[in-house]
Amino acid sequence: MYDLPYHKENNPDIVKELVAQYPFAFLTGCDAENKPVATQVPLFLEEIEGKMILSGHIMKGTDHHKAFLQNPNVLAVFTGHHTYVSGTWYANPHTPSTWNYMSVHAHGVIRFVNDEALENLLRKTSLHFENNNPHSATVYDNLPPELIKRVMGAIIAFEIEVKEIKNIFKLSQDRDFDSYQHIQEKLKEQDEAGKAIATEMAKRTHQVFPDMPPTK
Repeated sequence: MYDLPYHKENNPDIVKELVAQYPFAFLTGCDAENKPVATQVPLFLEEIEGKMILSGHIMKGTDHHKAFLQNPNVLAVFTGHHTYVSGTWYANPHTPSTWNYMSVHAHGVIRFVNDEALENLLRKTSLHFENNNPHSATVYDNLPPELIKRVMGAIIAFEIEVKEIKNIFKLSQDRDFDSYQHIQEKLKEQDEAGKAIATEMAKRTHQVFPDMPPTK
């Protein structure tokens, strides 16, 4: 992670919002022999007894399950929208192009939990992604018992006690005002990701340029 102060989001609530909005995280660690392993899973962030806890589940017996048993130190990476930014959009077009993006890195220690915790997690996960519709056929409590038994035997739930959260909200904060405005205009012409980054930049205009008059 590029640990640059002008690319940081200092509001912890906004950092948590990104994690909640983009829960499908890249979860990585190393096994006992320092071989890297990774998987992608939805994770939920909660504050429990003053600690930040990420919860999720993975398949049993996989390389990452075995590695996390051997080495509990993990990193979860949450990534929001991201987009290419052409150097030709700057006031000085003879500038290298770059990439704007938002990302949160949560470092922590993983531990695997019991079947009761797994049931609670599956119930919460299925309800969440079914828009809290308790009548959905895929909600945990509506699944056939034989299916639940089979699924429960194949997966395991875990909790990660977050020890450190870092973030990068790289949104052209290091550019001059004219370039900052022009980048937004060009991004509004791009796809969904570009438009989303332009919106995030617009939210921060006064914060990045406090001495400039508000734009119309």
